[in-house]
Amino acid sequence: MARPEENIALVLQGGGALGAYQGGAAECILGCGIGLHWVAGISIGAINSAILAGSAPEDRVRNLRRFWERVSSRSIPAYLLDGVLPRGFLNHLSASATSIAGVPGFFDLRVPPAGMMPPGTSGASSYYDTAPLRETLEELVDFDRINHGDVRLSVGAVNVETGNMTWFDSEDMTIGPEHIMASGALPPGFPAVEIDGAFFWDGGIVTNTPLHYVLDERMPHENLCVFQVDLFSARGAIPDSVWDAPERMKDIRFSSRTRFNTDMMRRMHQTSAAARRLYRKLPPELRDDPDARLLGAHNDEPRITIAHLIYRQRRYEHHSKDYEFSRWSMEEHWRAGHHDAETTVKHPDWRGRMDAESMIQVFDLAGK
Repeated sequence: MARPEENIALVLQGGGALGAYQGGAAECILGCGIGLHWVAGISIGAINSAILAGSAPEDRVRNLRRFWERVSSRSIPAYLLDGVLPRGFLNHLSASATSIAGVPGFFDLRVPPAGMMPPGTSGASSYYDTAPLRETLEELVDFDRINHGDVRLSVGAVNVETGNMTWFDSEDMTIGPEHIMASGALPPGFPAVEIDGAFFWDGGIVTNTPLHYVLDERMPHENLCVFQVDLFSARGAIPDSVWDAPERMKDIRFSSRTRFNTDMMRRMHQTSAAARRLYRKLPPELRDDPDARLLGAHNDEPRITIAHLIYRQRRYEHHSKDYEFSRWSMEEHWRAGHHDAETTVKHPDWRGRMDAESMIQVFDLAGK
């Protein structure tokens, strides 16, 4: 379903336990025979991206499943209490268990608690220890493949001292487990990660969606097809109680203005095309002017296609949805991602994307 004249990029948002949705989407996309050239992620999206880029093509989905089955292995099977307790209550119980016990292969609760440790001592800066995540990454991710393979990997983190967003890109540097962990080091739950003397936190603090980085850093003349897999929807209902407000606030904060970014990209693309058309209308004696040459730069107009896949939560999910790691919820999120990706790649509009007159197209076909 991919065209040989376009490169494929997966852009994966952060969102904790909701990241299984990205696993299902990747399973469908790769299962359709669509090649993979670039993966970019923030937080849990960085972990999923590293597994995809750091696995042989035939092992990518299998390793994603291994990760998500591992992190959901501690939950009590929800079907045992299905019909006895409301699903929303079961989700809250599962999220509470995560808070108390941590997540296998991901993070453990610190003992003694961080609040009891003197400032500046080991364990005082975070509630959880992420050493298990490093072990999981070293087991499931082939970092030699990331650094010398065909799939580009980009993950984002924020410098704790400067507050600036930093991108770790396999095109420019050697990527290791610490770069992936830095992208997901959300305080105060997780500790900052030190890299070359600097300390980094979760990139979602600044921006939770790496789309703008991919669009800025792409090759100027390449046709690009982006699957942007978001875990928070910017659109939602007005909360009717203080219990619902935190959930809505989290959605708005971590959706990272997805549609704003794509709308801005569309406007910039239209402006550039208009500038090139204007340059071609100039008389020959004006075309050598430096400003005129700038208008006429980049005469090749690439085709950019963005397919939005946005997780839309179920009615019983609340503000704890991103740290509710039950197996039942994981499977639901995985199936939802697979369904939305399948709806998109089978849609006639997406199949005809290369034949459209417009050189830039944005689709949200699963949300219709």
